Amino acid sequence: MPYPLDAAAVRTWCGLALEALGRERERIDAINVYPVADGDTGTNLYLTLESAARAVEAAFDGHGSAGTAPGLGDAVGAMAHGALIGARGNSGTILAQLLRGMAQVLASAPAGGEAGADALRRALRRAATAAYEAVAHPVEGTVLTVATAAAGAAEQAAGETAEVARAAHRGAAEALRATPGQLAVLGAAGVVDAGGCGLVALLGALADALSGEAGAVPVAIRADGPLPEPAGCTAAGPDVAGCADPHAGGPAFEVIYLLEAGDAEVARLRARLDRLGDSLVVVGGDGLWHVHVHVDDAGAAVEAGIEAGRPYRIRITHFGAGGRAKEPALAARAVVAVVPGAGLAGLCAQAGATPVTVRPGEPPASGELVQAIRQAHAREVMLLPNDPELRHTAAAAAEQARTEGVRVAVIPTRSAVQGLAALAVHEPGRSFDEDVVAMTAAAGATRYAELAVAEHRSWTMAGVCQAGDVLGLIDGDVAVIGPDLVRTATTVLDRMLSAGGEMVTLVLGADVPDSLAERLERHVRERHLAVDTVVYEGGEYAAPLLIGVE
Repeated sequence: MPYPLDAAAVRTWCGLALEALGRERERIDAINVYPVADGDTGTNLYLTLESAARAVEAAFDGHGSAGTAPGLGDAVGAMAHGALIGARGNSGTILAQLLRGMAQVLASAPAGGEAGADALRRALRRAATAAYEAVAHPVEGTVLTVATAAAGAAEQAAGETAEVARAAHRGAAEALRATPGQLAVLGAAGVVDAGGCGLVALLGALADALSGEAGAVPVAIRADGPLPEPAGCTAAGPDVAGCADPHAGGPAFEVIYLLEAGDAEVARLRARLDRLGDSLVVVGGDGLWHVHVHVDDAGAAVEAGIEAGRPYRIRITHFGAGGRAKEPALAARAVVAVVPGAGLAGLCAQAGATPVTVRPGEPPASGELVQAIRQAHAREVMLLPNDPELRHTAAAAAEQARTEGVRVAVIPTRSAVQGLAALAVHEPGRSFDEDVVAMTAAAGATRYAELAVAEHRSWTMAGVCQAGDVLGLIDGDVAVIGPDLVRTATTVLDRMLSAGGEMVTLVLGADVPDSLAERLERHVRERHLAVDTVVYEGGEYAAPLLIGVE
């Protein structure tokens, strides 16, 4: 029997959609040739929807403790928000915007009530429109085309919500079958669009949730019968004249982050990122945005976000030395590094590492590290936790990755400056064990310090500190209490260099005075002969100052 489109239906939809994408994930990954042939569209869609489903469950749990059930607006809003904060890749980002578009319409349903067929039609149309608006340069033959076809079919359908949802599913499936004739790279590969394939599965789950019947069949990943020959492309495939792979030699990095910013700042950010790269998708609103772009200069993409607002949960994926390729070849060895601050994330990415950026008080879960290891696309991975509190998390992630066939070594780095030292001596050309030894030795030979500001009066190993005092921590312990950054930093440097050293690394936080680096460099030059100094910008969320002495 049909079910109303209410909060319970949204919850059921999430569960059925997760099951559908779980079944289809590997098949969708296998046909992922656009916009980047990196074989992860199905996985990204699944992870994005998993985040949406968790948010819906949290909405039900929160209302359950109060003895009430969430309304349709609460449930669909939670679904859209969960997808936004957990969106993965280009496909997941667009999915988040599709759900946000639906939520904008369905949220107007009466509290505790349900939406009718007309509301569902309008929701599907708003979803398609919102997705087009989010993509800088929309391309037909993609998930955008499939979403538009679903909305059109829904608008032509009679009956209640279940019939409308089933019509949208049929319209999407029909449009999906036509995508190889609309996009040359799909026609050359003989497959349908991977993102559109995921959307068809999602709409089938919605129809099942509203009808109470399992009417959706597995999504066809290849067009029926002979494929139409796209203009300018022969049937011989994508490597012949007139049908060159449009993605070979493309940008080297995928950059994704959440951004807290206003509408005007995001408009300027779109324009800047559009000049920097391609595959630009910016979704969200109400002060919270999800940004996705492919670029050669990952640091510049992150810096653009910093200028626009507050970027966090930054993920930078390196496509490989040759840029984007049709087949995602596994690298022999890669490095995954946990770093505090966007500046360090960009620095690690430029060095070829896959960074996992964290904010204070938000350590990554082992699952996030496992996903970063997967994104590195390598047979062997060096994992740099860069924090003593993450040793168990890193070990758990490494163990999980090993069960998937990846050889992982956790380098015992306790600070980002130790991670930089280890990364500097990383050499993929030597044996795995030799590389582990060299990176571990470089990290161990680097003493580290951090400057922080005391939040309240407390006892430390250096005595009693008051709120506002500057604390100098050497190798994790408070060693100096000072009145300001400069004097505390110079005292810390002198203590560290009293035991010798040839190189000082300074990593500056976003809010430190511009003159700090110059004053510290001058102090080292005048007081410690033959010691070199190198300075990096740590950016937002980095400590006021990190110091490394090698």
